[in-house]
Amino acid sequence: MMNYFKLAYRNLGRHRRRSILSGLALAMGTALLMFIAAFFQGEMRSAMETTLRLNSGHLQVLAADYDPDKLSVAWKYLIEKPEQVAAQIETLEQVDVATPRLLASGIVTVQDDSVGVQIMGIDPASKANDPYRHLVSGDFLAADDREGILIGYPLAQNLGLKTGDQLSLLVNTSDGTVDEQMFTVRGIYTTGTTAYDKGIVFLPLAKAQAFSGAGDHASMIFVLLKDREQADAVAAAIPGGSFQVKTWRELNSLLVLVNDFSNAYLTVINLIILGITVTVIVNTLLMSVFERTREIGILSAIGMKGRQIIALFLAEASLLAVGGIAIGALAGWALSVYFGKVGIYFGDLGLSADMLFEDRIYTYLTLESAINLIITAFVFTIIASLYPARMASRMEPVEALHSAQ
Repeated sequence: MMNYFKLAYRNLGRHRRRSILSGLALAMGTALLMFIAAFFQGEMRSAMETTLRLNSGHLQVLAADYDPDKLSVAWKYLIEKPEQVAAQIETLEQVDVATPRLLASGIVTVQDDSVGVQIMGIDPASKANDPYRHLVSGDFLAADDREGILIGYPLAQNLGLKTGDQLSLLVNTSDGTVDEQMFTVRGIYTTGTTAYDKGIVFLPLAKAQAFSGAGDHASMIFVLLKDREQADAVAAAIPGGSFQVKTWRELNSLLVLVNDFSNAYLTVINLIILGITVTVIVNTLLMSVFERTREIGILSAIGMKGRQIIALFLAEASLLAVGGIAIGALAGWALSVYFGKVGIYFGDLGLSADMLFEDRIYTYLTLESAINLIITAFVFTIIASLYPARMASRMEPVEALHSAQ
C-alpha cells in the first residue's frame, strides 16, 4: 500500500504548481465550510440566548385572559399579588429566578420629538435584570425611586438625552385613560441589541404600578430555569386555574422553527461549496490522466490491473485531500476562534421581538461540526476522484500507447 502513496507523491510532484493550487482550492473550501458553519451556529445560538434572556424567559406565567399583543393594564387581564405568586414559583427546584413584570405601552416626549415605547416595570433587585445592568452611563434603578427611568442607548442617541436629563412619559392606564409624568434619566443601558434597546424603557415595579393604575398587579411572572429543557416539567407543576403558563418554545415558535431548519440551509450551502471544490480536484486528476496516457498504457501492458490503477489515482486524491483539508481546517478553526472573540458587526437588523439578534454576531464552532465537515470534505473528494480513476483503469494498453505517440 505504501508503494501506491510513494508513486502518488511523485506523480503529484511532477506538476507542483497545479497540485499546490488544487490543494489550496480544497483548503479554501474547507475553511469556508467551517467558517460558515461557525457563523450559522453562532447566529442561531445568539438569537436564541438573546431572545430568552431579554424577551421571553424560559417560562411566562400570565393571567388566563391576558393578551401579550395588547399590553393592557386593566386589572382583569393582570396577575393579582404577583410577588406572592413569584415567590411560590421560585420554590420549585428547577427554577433559578421568578420575578413579576408589568408591561404597558407609552410614548416618550422630549421637546418636539416623540417615540413610542414599551414600558416595563421591574423589580430592580432581581438577577433576571442583569442584562440591563450594562450601563453606558448613570446608575441602575432603585426599588423606591419614584422619578427615575432607565432608557436604552439608541433611544438616548435618537432623542439627544444623557444621564440627568428629563423626559415626558405618557402611558395608557388601567381605566382606559392616559396619564403623563416627567421622569429623570437615571441611567442609559445597552444590551448590544439595538432593536430591543431603542424601544424598551424601565421603571421600578412599584412606580410602574402606580403610574399605570395597575395597583398590586403585574402582566406576568418572568421565569428563568436552571435548565431550559425542564420547561415543560415546570409548567406542569404550576397550578393552572386562573393562569396560563407558556414555555419558551411556545413563546418563540418562529425562532425555534428557523433554528430547526438552519441545518437544512447550511447543508445546501455546504453542497454548493463542496461541488465547486471537488470540481477543481476532478479537473486536476483528469488532466493527469490525459498527460499520463502513455504511462498508464505501459503499466497496463506490464500487468498492472485496473483496480491497482484506480488505487494509484485514489492515493493521489487522498494526498491532495489530507493536505488541503488539514490546512483548511486549521484556517477555518483560526477564523472561527478569532471572530468568536471579536464578533462580526451587523448593527440593527430591524427584526421584531420574535427574533432578537445582537448587533455583533460571534461565531461558534463545535467539535462535532468540525469533525463532520472534515470527514464530509474528505469523502466527497475521494468519491469525485473515482471518475478519472475509472477512466484511467479502462484504457486498453495498445490504444493508450498508440494515442500517446
